[in-house]
Amino acid sequence: MAEPNPTLPELIDMQIRATGPMSIATYMGLALTHPRQGYYKGADPLGARGDFVTAPEISQMFGELIGFFFANIFQQMGSPKAFTLLELGPGRGTLMADMLRVACRVEGFRDALDLRLFETNPSLIAEQHARLEPYGPKWIDGFDKVGDGPLLVVANEFYDALPIRQFVRGAEGWHERMVGLVDGKRAFGLSPTPIPQSAMPDAVADAEPNAVFEVGLAAGEVSARLARTISTQGGVLLAIDYGYGTTQTGETLQGVRRHAYDDVLASPGDTDLSAHVDFEAIGAVARKAGLAVHTLLTQGQFLTRLGINDRAKALSGANPGSAADIAAAKSRLIAPDQMGELFKAFCAASPGLMPPGFTQ
Repeated sequence: MAEPNPTLPELIDMQIRATGPMSIATYMGLALTHPRQGYYKGADPLGARGDFVTAPEISQMFGELIGFFFANIFQQMGSPKAFTLLELGPGRGTLMADMLRVACRVEGFRDALDLRLFETNPSLIAEQHARLEPYGPKWIDGFDKVGDGPLLVVANEFYDALPIRQFVRGAEGWHERMVGLVDGKRAFGLSPTPIPQSAMPDAVADAEPNAVFEVGLAAGEVSARLARTISTQGGVLLAIDYGYGTTQTGETLQGVRRHAYDDVLASPGDTDLSAHVDFEAIGAVARKAGLAVHTLLTQGQFLTRLGINDRAKALSGANPGSAADIAAAKSRLIAPDQMGELFKAFCAASPGLMPPGFTQ
């Protein structure tokens, strides 16, 4: 007999017993966004006491440079009288607060701003409200809830948390990897029904046996909706995340809990799940909608081109006692062996725009 209020792991196990093994995408969706017990419905996952630290929490320089990026785009668009600035997964609001501190110095930006935030975590929404209340933010649960003016979108470490499906190369084709139960415990297995090679992208046609191919259908759907709006209304999508620039095989699904790797299946709802982003696939969706997709940059390249070295010098000059901390933060953001190479900067924009950093 089930408990009156089953835990999320129990609910997942019950669903598997009732309907059979579930896709990894279904599992990730339940683990991360279950209405009551999903990971992103719980406490603040960020910072030293949480499970991970994002770039905006490392240094104000990150958000300030992105604020310059969007202020420049605003000016290139002729300083429109109204535009929407949308952040996907705004965390504590740190990135947006740093962005707006810079961008609102540009004449007309603040008056034209319609700030929208896509967020599901109640704890984070409270923090976002505290930091961003002066800008009149509105929280949305759909990507179509924006105004009629240009749409400027920023997504930092958002795409990596969207559900993926995994397929494994077998002798007769590809088989989807599923989550089932073995001796009462959650385990990975393969669907017995093969998927023909013709249904897979050309990039994985020559994959070796047992190769793993990850498909971000949710990332494609989100990108398509945003790209269609930007194509019609004008604007830009800037996404920064860990990922790769060419569609390829390889397993990247991982779990993180308290700054350490954790078993993906062990504690759904308590563990952050993520996978590397296929930026080539997102770019294809954006191009199909008519946007210009700019050459993918590493985070190190992007921040360096935007002027992080000069900004670090200015901050150090104003705060000599913090110079060592500022230098360490800069290194963490752009050094190849830290975040500089693994994280990528992606930009899709209305044709004719020259996004700073991507166009020199």
